[in-house]
Amino acid sequence: MEDKYKIGELRPSQILFTYGIGAIADLLNLSVIVLGLDEWNSVYMKEIKENRLLAKVCQELNQPIKKLSSPPQNDDDPEGKIGIPVAPFPSWMVCPKCRLLAPLESQLFQIKVDRYRTEQTRYVHQNCSKSQKKPPTVIPVRFLVACEKGHLDEFPWSYFVHRGNNNCSGTLRLEEYGVSGSTTDIMVKCDQCQEGRLLSEAFGESGKRSLPRCRGRHPHLRHFDESCDQQMRAMLLGASNSWFSVTLSALSLPEGNGEIEELVNKNWSKLQKATTPELLEMILEIADIHALKTYPLEDVYQVIQAKFNQEKIPEIKDLKTPEWEAFSSADISNNTSEFQLRPVDPPTGFIDYFEKTVLVEKLKEVRALIGFTRLISPGDFVDIQEKIDLAPLSRKPLEYVPATEIRGEGIFLELAKNKLKQWEEVVKGKESKVREAQKDWLNSRGIDPEKVPFPGMRYLLIHSLAHALMRQLAIACGYNAASLRERIYSALPKSENGSQAGLLIYTATPDSEGTLGGLVNLGEPDTLGYHLRSALEAMKLCASDPLCAEHTPSSANLSLHWAACHACLFSPETSCERGNKFLDRSLLVPTVSNSDLAFFV
Repeated sequence: MEDKYKIGELRPSQILFTYGIGAIADLLNLSVIVLGLDEWNSVYMKEIKENRLLAKVCQELNQPIKKLSSPPQNDDDPEGKIGIPVAPFPSWMVCPKCRLLAPLESQLFQIKVDRYRTEQTRYVHQNCSKSQKKPPTVIPVRFLVACEKGHLDEFPWSYFVHRGNNNCSGTLRLEEYGVSGSTTDIMVKCDQCQEGRLLSEAFGESGKRSLPRCRGRHPHLRHFDESCDQQMRAMLLGASNSWFSVTLSALSLPEGNGEIEELVNKNWSKLQKATTPELLEMILEIADIHALKTYPLEDVYQVIQAKFNQEKIPEIKDLKTPEWEAFSSADISNNTSEFQLRPVDPPTGFIDYFEKTVLVEKLKEVRALIGFTRLISPGDFVDIQEKIDLAPLSRKPLEYVPATEIRGEGIFLELAKNKLKQWEEVVKGKESKVREAQKDWLNSRGIDPEKVPFPGMRYLLIHSLAHALMRQLAIACGYNAASLRERIYSALPKSENGSQAGLLIYTATPDSEGTLGGLVNLGEPDTLGYHLRSALEAMKLCASDPLCAEHTPSSANLSLHWAACHACLFSPETSCERGNKFLDRSLLVPTVSNSDLAFFV
């Protein structure tokens, strides 16, 4: 479409996780693809400052990314022409009356725009021979093709129905002979040569013989790669494996004196010229920044110097270690208006099991989209040192990536070191079986096990505890289960960053006001103790026992979990950082199948 029309609305978080660049949004009458960053209006994008995350993005993409930016928006634009650019995709449409199948470029369909009801924007078949009254609204076809390198293309209708390249240019029609919508009931036909073919032949093994090789198309970039050696695979419009976002996230942490840092950030446009203590003193007098005058000059200057160093975007290998250090130290002197910690006693009845409990009354998480995959979930490659093929966000080298700021609250728990050490000795026999299961799981997917570190038994324990607690807290905190998220801090004592054993359960919303304390209130010792007992009690018996309790991974299935299922321990996809892998409730409490592995006894 040459002209710009507003056709819908998306929340900032949806632009990263649901309908990001390269994803297909199925609207009321249209199906559109979100275009790449080349098409975005950077004038209306706000820069998001989070240097730790920016450094990690640069490292992952191996590009000198300059900044993180929020999606473009302008609330004062009455025409709705400032936003996320999209284009119709797939461009092949079918008329529900005469079953005509044709692309939009054929000009057989006309666009109808309703400026006052933007969701009613649609294409119609103006000259439909079977419509007696108003022209029918055409609908996008339900079939696409994609490959594992992130390419996406129109279904090759003419090639498919004519069983290869053919000079026939007859009109195509998509006929449905049943009410089920099954591919065995759908046939594409050519009016001119009378060829016909069932759509079921495009899927499975027959699809490999029926479909051409990939053309290397990126419709979101309006671009073709030079070559692609992959076989195209047919898929349905709206299929869950058509787009997987690859994101990085980091919690914003204060550096040094939190109050001074916050004031320096607010007045940075004036203070960035303070290259010496003398200049700083002059600027404080001239600019009349009263709040900073109450602090020692050398402390203020030290914070300014630290910010200068941050602007250089230092190298960073691990996003979680600084967060672990902030939570485990729980230094309230570093609290700011956006990051507030409050240490409390361990949960009542669990003093021996937890070393520290910290209520995170305010936090800010920054999430950045760095790419996406198709057909293969990036969650399967979370620990692989070898880079996976990410579909690009732009034709040109990236200068920025889209990001969002999300505010929230949380509860941090650190496990007791002595208790954990004793437990790790008990489960050494189980550890060898877990290692072997991970190796088999990786081999079945063609992944070199040598490139994937073993997370350790403590990771399985902490991860399982996080899921059990999230399910319990969701009942009482006022947020639904999909609103809660986990961050697991797990590292063995011999690791580069030292021993870590903790978890953060938090909620983060796109609302600028953040959340209202429903989760933090549940972190008080007595309340948290009650919910922890309830969570562990629920883990002893599952509605699917004994099948659930006896489950073990195998290379024949897609699982990498033990005693866990949707009835007891699984969480929504947006809540779990490992795609519901590495879970086992028998590590928490005795189950009907295992009674000697439990941490909580």
